[in-house]
Amino acid sequence: MISNTKCECGHQNPVGTVLCEACGKPLDEKDRESADNLEMRYDGVARRSQRVNPGIIDLVWNFFSSVKIAIYLIVLTLLGSMLGTIFPQESTFLNIDASTYYKETYGTAGNIYYRLGLSHTYESWWFVTLLVMIGASLVICSLDRVLPLYKALTRQKIRKHRQFLTRQKVVLVTKVEEEPEVWVARLSEPLRKKGYRVKTDGGALLAEKHRFSRWGPYVIHIGLIIFLLAVLARGLPGLNMDQHLAFPQGEVTKIPDTTYYLKNEKFTVEFYTDEEMPEEFRGKKVLPKLYETKAVLYECTADCTDPSKEPKLSEVAVHDIQVNSPLSYKGLKAYQFDYDLTPVLRSVQPELVNSATGEGYGKFKLDMKNPQRTYQSGPYTLSLKEKYMDFGLNDEGQPVSKSPYPNAPAFLFLITGPDLPAEGQQYFYFPKQVDKEQFQQQAINDKLGGSGRFLELEVQGMSDVDFAESTTYLNIRVDRAMPFVWVGAGIVMLGLVLGFYWQHRRIWLNLENGELVLGGHTNKNWFGFRREIVSILYKVDVIVDEKSLDNGGGLA
Repeated sequence: MISNTKCECGHQNPVGTVLCEACGKPLDEKDRESADNLEMRYDGVARRSQRVNPGIIDLVWNFFSSVKIAIYLIVLTLLGSMLGTIFPQESTFLNIDASTYYKETYGTAGNIYYRLGLSHTYESWWFVTLLVMIGASLVICSLDRVLPLYKALTRQKIRKHRQFLTRQKVVLVTKVEEEPEVWVARLSEPLRKKGYRVKTDGGALLAEKHRFSRWGPYVIHIGLIIFLLAVLARGLPGLNMDQHLAFPQGEVTKIPDTTYYLKNEKFTVEFYTDEEMPEEFRGKKVLPKLYETKAVLYECTADCTDPSKEPKLSEVAVHDIQVNSPLSYKGLKAYQFDYDLTPVLRSVQPELVNSATGEGYGKFKLDMKNPQRTYQSGPYTLSLKEKYMDFGLNDEGQPVSKSPYPNAPAFLFLITGPDLPAEGQQYFYFPKQVDKEQFQQQAINDKLGGSGRFLELEVQGMSDVDFAESTTYLNIRVDRAMPFVWVGAGIVMLGLVLGFYWQHRRIWLNLENGELVLGGHTNKNWFGFRREIVSILYKVDVIVDEKSLDNGGGLA
C-alpha cells in the first residue's frame, strides 16, 4: 500500500493517492525516479478499495470493486447459462411430468440433469445469486472509481509539476522567445476554435474538451444495472408470466395470478386442400391454413377471491386471436399457440343407483373444473374429498393429478346415508368409461367399500354428458418489467456512443524563462490527438514534427 505524505507543493493528499491532486507530481519515491509514462486511468486519485487497515465492510467493498472478480462472475454466469442449454428447460414445455420426462427422453444424462436442478437453471437460486453479485460488482466498481475521478476532474489545477508534464505520452519541450502571458493568450484562440475549454494562469494553460466521454463506461454500468434489476424483477409475482394454458370452447377460464378471465367463444380451424398444397405433401400431410380463437377478456370487479361466491366480471376486450395477431390489453398478451379438436369433458350428470335393486336416487351435475363440495342424491349425501383432473399414480403408488387439464378426471367421494356405516363409505368415480376400465374403478371401490358396498354412480345417457367441441391453447404473456429492460439497453447504447465517438483530450503547458513544456493526454486516438496539437501550434508559429511529440519513455 502506498504511504502518502504532504506534497512539496503544500497539498495534503489522502492515503492511496498516486499523483498529487494539485500539481500532479508522483508521490511514491520509486515512481519519481522512473521515466515511464504516468498511469492516468483515474488521474492517480485515491479510491476506497486502497484503504489501509480495511474493516469488514471495506473487505466486502474491495472484493466487489475488483475487476478480476467481476470477470470471474461473468464467466461463471456464462458457464451456467451454457449448462441451461444442454437440454430444454421445463418452462419451454406445455405439459410434462419433469420427474419422468428427462429420464425417459434423454436417459441417464437427462435424469442427472433434472436431479441437479439444471432443468430450471435460469430460475435457480445460484443463477439468480450470480446475477445479483454481478449487479453488486457493477455498482461498487462504479462508485469506487467514478466518485474520486469526478472529484479529480472537477478540481483540476492549471499549473502542473514539470515531471507530470514530461511523463505524459504526448510531450513537447522547446524554446519560445515571447512573453508567456502574450503567447498563451495567442494560443488560446486556436484551442477554442478546436472546441477546447481553456483556462490560463499567467504562463500556464489547461485546455480540455469532451470530458463527458469519460463517463461513457459508467453510463454503460448504469444501463447494465437497470437491465439486471429488470431481469431479476421478472421473477417477482405479477410482473412476469409466460404460460401455455388450455381454454375449452364455450368456457370462461381464469388466468392464474391475475384478475382476468378469458372465454373461448368459438374456435375455428381451416386446412389446406390438396389443390392448395405442394405436390410433395398431397395425401401425406394435413396442414392448417388458419386457426382462430374468438376470445373475450373479462376483468373481475368483485368477489374475486371468495371461492363461495361467483366472481363478477366486466368485459374489457374482444379479439379474434390468430397466429401473430394476439389479444393485447394493458400489458397482457394472448397468443395463439396450439389447438386440440378432441372433445373435452366439461360436466356429467350421474345418478346414485342401488346396484342390488336398481333404484335411482336422483341426478346431480358434476362439473369437472369447479365441482361443489357436497351433493345430495335422495337420502344420501356425497362429500367431495379429492379431485384429480388428470389421474395417475406416482412412484409410491399414490394417486396424483399429472396436469391441470381434465384428461382423465377422477373424484373421491364420501357417501353418508341409510344402511351405510356411521363414518360413511368412500367411493372413487371416473366419469369416462375408458378411465373406469384402465384404472379399474370397480376394484378400487371394492377395496375401499368392502363387501358391504351397494351404491354406484352411473350416467344414464349421452344427454347427461356435456363436451366442449375443441380446446385452444394460448400463450399468455405478461411482462411489466420489459420496458425497463429496454430502458437499460438504451442507456447501455448511449454509454457506448459516448465512449466510442468522443475522446477526452487535455493539454497542459508551462512557459517559464523562455522554455515551453507541454504535456497532453487522451484516453484514445493518440495519432489524431498529436496531429491536432501540431495544427494548433502551427497557428502560433511553432513548427514541430508530429512524431517528435511521441514520448515513448518520458523525459526527466
